[in-house]
Amino acid sequence: MRAAAIVLSGAVVLSALALPAGAQAAERPGASTDLRAVASTAVQPKDSLGGTTFSNAVINGGKDIVLGTTTKKSVTVTYTASDEDGVALTTAFLWQGTDSSNVDTITGSLGTDDDAVCTESATQGVYGCKAVFNIDPAVDFQGGNGVAGTWKFFLGAYDLYANASYNDDVARTKIKRAAKLTANASPEPVKKGKTITVTGKLSRANWTTGKYAGYATQAVQLQFRKKGSDTYTTLKTVKSSSTGALKTTTKAGSDGYYRFVFAGTATTGSAKATGDFIDVK
Repeated sequence: MRAAAIVLSGAVVLSALALPAGAQAAERPGASTDLRAVASTAVQPKDSLGGTTFSNAVINGGKDIVLGTTTKKSVTVTYTASDEDGVALTTAFLWQGTDSSNVDTITGSLGTDDDAVCTESATQGVYGCKAVFNIDPAVDFQGGNGVAGTWKFFLGAYDLYANASYNDDVARTKIKRAAKLTANASPEPVKKGKTITVTGKLSRANWTTGKYAGYATQAVQLQFRKKGSDTYTTLKTVKSSSTGALKTTTKAGSDGYYRFVFAGTATTGSAKATGDFIDVK
């Protein structure tokens, strides 16, 4: 059953190995329970607990997963699965909570639409794997905004003897609510040395309502880029109001662009407003 390169679907593997009912990890909270159950049952005259280990896990290219209210996002994960007895099938999901084996303690779970694709490397028993999570905030986050934050990465596998292994905290990522920023500088044009007023609004995705709402009392930087330059310079830091509104003033020096920049938080992504040009006379 070992080959230089194998790509096996869950259906093929389960049929070939005749795993016990419920052995395949499902795309739902408690999926790890299935693997733990089969891991305690010897289904072949071999070790009852598999020896598959996981490493080099990278989620979304190492970047936070930032989601708005309606746009679906495909998130790729890659990892290495190693087992001297070969790797027949791996399963992956993202979860949030305190115990992956207890549904009652899981606050969020995201599964892949298809089985991971694993290809054996030049080193026997070492496989490079890739899986894709298709996340729809309108469907997957109906529980509300409380799931924004840190998520854990579960990986499970069956070796070629149908022994199961798992690790429910291989790596971690942050899933965040998307933010938006606007900026408007006035008056236009303005005399050099006169006061410019820059207004805008900071808002972020609300997964409960499916809309964007003002993000209150957050630090936002006012930046300026001189005409002909590619570099923005921070002028000051202001805070958004209780409704997310932004308003500040500065002195007109030369033609250029003004914008607001938000660095983000543990639960909300960063945002940059489009620069608004001011003509200084």
